[in-house]
Amino acid sequence: MTIKEKIYTNRLILRQFTKDDIQAIFNIYKDEEANTYLPWYPLKSLKEAENLFYEKYENEYNNNNPYKYAICLKEDNIPIGYIHLSNDDSYDLGYGLRKEFWNNKIMTEATKAFVEYLKKHSIPYITATYDINNQRSGNIIKNIGMTYCYTYKEQWQPKNILVTFRMYQLNLDGEKRIYKGYWNKYSQHFIEKDI
Repeated sequence: MTIKEKIYTNRLILRQFTKDDIQAIFNIYKDEEANTYLPWYPLKSLKEAENLFYEKYENEYNNNNPYKYAICLKEDNIPIGYIHLSNDDSYDLGYGLRKEFWNNKIMTEATKAFVEYLKKHSIPYITATYDINNQRSGNIIKNIGMTYCYTYKEQWQPKNILVTFRMYQLNLDGEKRIYKGYWNKYSQHFIEKDI
């Protein structure tokens, strides 16, 4: 596994996960409230956390997707959240944070630094979607300068619930474009006014 460079902010270290982070991964992914607006179910055991590490992190690192980072406080370098970019043409930005660290602008700080890092690595644009009921996530997207493009409805798996998503985009290379992947994939799509 190739370890990519770390990203530093005033309070945080962003780095790749390692097998020493299994307990921290469990702590991040086990909370029901923090996982309400995510497609997967909360973890129930350290074994599930270990499996998630190998499938979601180590496997991705080995298959040339280095953009999956742990968010750690500088004081102890223990993961309290994650931020990642998908390895397909959506360049979808995703993130999560343990709820005891909410309301401290940690995710905004981490996301801004991550975006600056992506610019240096020639990522042309990023997209991000959020459930319209999860305004907290929407605020992070807006705080980093992303622009609303459209809304679509998806039957989210494995929870099998119909979710209305707003899709935002930030072009990092100065080109004007809108990623239409979700628009084309889901028949229920529209543009809201006054977002």
